[in-house]
Amino acid sequence: MDKPISSEQILPKEYNNLAACQHTIEQDMLEKDNVVGIAIGNKVVGDQTTNEKCLSILVSHKMDRDMLDSRSLIDTSKKLDGLTLDVVEVGDLFAGEGAFAPPAQTYTTEEATFDAPIHQEVGYEVSTQAFSPSLNVRLRPALGGYSVGHYKITAGTIATACYERSDYLSSRPGSFYLLSNNHVLANSNAASIGDPILQPGPYDGGIYPRDVIARLKRYIPIKFHSGAKRPLNYVDAAIAEGNLRDLSREIYWIGYVDRTYSAPSVGLAVEKTGRTTGFRTGRITNINATVDVNYGGGRIARFARQIVTTNISAGGDSGSLVLNRQEGALGLLFAGSSTRTIVNNIALVQNLLKIRLTEI
Repeated sequence: MDKPISSEQILPKEYNNLAACQHTIEQDMLEKDNVVGIAIGNKVVGDQTTNEKCLSILVSHKMDRDMLDSRSLIDTSKKLDGLTLDVVEVGDLFAGEGAFAPPAQTYTTEEATFDAPIHQEVGYEVSTQAFSPSLNVRLRPALGGYSVGHYKITAGTIATACYERSDYLSSRPGSFYLLSNNHVLANSNAASIGDPILQPGPYDGGIYPRDVIARLKRYIPIKFHSGAKRPLNYVDAAIAEGNLRDLSREIYWIGYVDRTYSAPSVGLAVEKTGRTTGFRTGRITNINATVDVNYGGGRIARFARQIVTTNISAGGDSGSLVLNRQEGALGLLFAGSSTRTIVNNIALVQNLLKIRLTEI
């Protein structure tokens, strides 16, 4: 039997008190108008992030008090068990960052085609993007960061290749998979096991059967809001089985995953390579987040134990693996807004999909 992931495995000990307080008020906060999430973070004063730990109430946009009914007001002047509440505007959260984005603008030299760098200044985010080959082209073996998708979607991003956990632990010849999101590989629950996965994704010119790189092996179903029911999700994740010669554990510009890092702290520097925005870096703004994510068509799904970073993504980057600066994988990118990116914790991804990213 698989052991469930405990909160101690994905939350640093110094945040335990905050997590307990979060649990007591979470349901009430999420019922308020305009609130899209609640998480652990550091208090923001003006445009500056302080070192004071707090509970961050994530709202789509801040509104004047006279525009809200009394039930939806959040009193940040009071402390909960000595802890501060902070209201943070993050925008509406969409799986895949809402509107689908084309790849970064490219230019050509005699040797190769490169992405023009996209610079961004969001809070204390590190503004870095590598000049990189266009990541929306066919590549074999396919590296993490390149375009991929179920044959009925647009395109997302390959996280990396991974192993079947049971095969690896028993030393049997293992299956080899590519990892990405449910909404990238399984069409948001609408796919069938065995469906073809194209690289590049259909939006980028991938054609069946020429560009089939793998076939859907399994996915974690996304549970959407239904009436008053708000079931909790933990990951938007799926794997597709391919041939060893067609897949690579290497991630473009980053290299190979060296380890997993499942209990990150607020402020940690992170990086990712994605199909649309290439290599970007940022920082974690919140941990232990519970957020409501829009999947379009009136479908909303609630996710718990999420990681929130500064904006390091755009539409088409879904599925990117997010790492720390030492090549330690910490999560799977799946949603965001114009100011934030939402990431599944890698320990939950590995546990629920029964996979391993590393050999050790």
